[in-house]
Amino acid sequence: MPDKELTYIRSAEVAGGSEKGGDIIIDAFDQQDSKPELKGFSKFIDGFKRFDEEELGIDPNLSEAEKIAVMTANSPLSRSLKNRHLQMIAIGGSIGTGLFVGSGNVLQSGGPAGVVIAYVLVGSMIFCTVQSLGELAVTFPVSGAFVTYNSRFIDPSWGFAMAWNYAMQWLIVMPLELVAASIVIGYWNNTINPAAWVVIFYVTIVIINFFGVRGYGEAEFIFSIIKVTAVVGFIILGIILTCGGGPVGGYIGGRYWHNPGAFAHGFKGVCSVFVTAAFAFTGTELVGLAAAESSNPRKSLPTAVKQVFWRIALFYIISLILVGCLVPYTDDRLGTTSDASASPFVIAIKNGGISGLPSVMNAVIMIAVISVGNSSVFGSSRTLAALAASGQAPKILGYIDKNGRPLVAVILQLIIGLLCFLAASPKHGEIFNWMLALSGLSVLFTWGSINFALIRFRHALKAKGRDTSELAFVSQAGYYGAFWGLTFNILILIAQFWVAVWPIGKKPNASSFFEAYLSFPIIFTFYIGHKIYTKNWKLYIRTKDIDIDTGRRELDLDLLKQELAEEREHIASLPFYKRVYKFWC
Repeated sequence: MPDKELTYIRSAEVAGGSEKGGDIIIDAFDQQDSKPELKGFSKFIDGFKRFDEEELGIDPNLSEAEKIAVMTANSPLSRSLKNRHLQMIAIGGSIGTGLFVGSGNVLQSGGPAGVVIAYVLVGSMIFCTVQSLGELAVTFPVSGAFVTYNSRFIDPSWGFAMAWNYAMQWLIVMPLELVAASIVIGYWNNTINPAAWVVIFYVTIVIINFFGVRGYGEAEFIFSIIKVTAVVGFIILGIILTCGGGPVGGYIGGRYWHNPGAFAHGFKGVCSVFVTAAFAFTGTELVGLAAAESSNPRKSLPTAVKQVFWRIALFYIISLILVGCLVPYTDDRLGTTSDASASPFVIAIKNGGISGLPSVMNAVIMIAVISVGNSSVFGSSRTLAALAASGQAPKILGYIDKNGRPLVAVILQLIIGLLCFLAASPKHGEIFNWMLALSGLSVLFTWGSINFALIRFRHALKAKGRDTSELAFVSQAGYYGAFWGLTFNILILIAQFWVAVWPIGKKPNASSFFEAYLSFPIIFTFYIGHKIYTKNWKLYIRTKDIDIDTGRRELDLDLLKQELAEEREHIASLPFYKRVYKFWC
């Protein structure tokens, strides 16, 4: 075996805090061997071969639990995401049909004030959630990120249920978004079979993801720039139209907030908006999942996490306030179909008497759909690979090639993505709704678990006589922000149960219930099934048994504290405006 330069790290607490000592090899990316360098097609083919665990430098004498801890801490996933990639993933990564199309349904059911109130509340919860995720992901940039934190800080059965819930959510989102993309095309041409367009979108996503995480990062960087530009452009246009500066003319202001009114169906109408708002924010957590594939998560992730605030404030709240001013919730075009013509953004431009721009907005919606479909491949494949590494999924799903791609997991996602050809069915609208039912509610459980994981992590720190001074990034929302994020997620689930049992304008029926609450029985089945299989009936991991060291990239805590103190002194010496910028950005 050729000589290699290996990095050794002394570990006293590995895999649940077992006192084993010894030198454990956890990083062997900087290797120098004597193999001849492959070129051209041979190099391309070799890149698909499995990344050998021996090349990672894992001691074969380690126990299975220790191997899992080391594998998730130093997964052979490629670490090629740059700061600009993470920033754009954070700012525009989740802007898709939830905002552009789904906001039409919620405007009809909640009214303009109901939409704004629901999005502000959900946005505040998202801000706290992403801050909690940032603290954990910077401290533990492990493969699978928050899907493995649940098993580590809460309970293995809950972690299993949440990981499969998250993987299933993204597995379904890809065909869902491609069905939506084919429907968007119908705005221009409804004579061509939607399956023809689906092929184009599907092949585009396949090509992007076979370039690995760098391909995903570059694609999302471009897609996010387009989406952000479109939303900012709509905000400027919306202000002009509201003030009466459009071709139609006439000051609009808050006319539609008074007639037909600010609320469509009272308190229940506001409650009905919560899940759609949550679906619109889905993908915000991807910055945490990308942490393990970032070259320097300690530097790039905090900036990306802070910028989520601007996306919530600017892209969602302001644009939806303007939509509420420009489109009455009684407009017959709202909520009638799942196509882009029902997008309140498109309707607002049409009402303003502007020709041409509706087609531009639909093109942006189509790009947003492809972007979210692309993100779904990233999210599901990394989650499945982490499940395989921790022994909670078939080992073959943990196949990671020499280019750092979870190849088998990507292929599985692309196979399930073939469900997108159901777009050719005459019942594609109904199919869209059931796919949305599978993915819409599940993200609430994911976000609630992220906040709960931070709460348990803080408790474990305190129990071991340690504090946040040893953390490279501390959540700006803090412990109480995590508590608010967890509590509000539970309140949304309760409100959604109410709306699911007694839907607006309908009598209680099984179809409406499962369309609104399908995720809950699925998660419950995963949780109980894991408990029965493992015969582990403990509800949670005891605080004193929580491992708070394995997986850190900075294990010299004294050196880390010194560096953090120097960074704080540098920030304190900056002018006031720069300190404000550093705080928010």
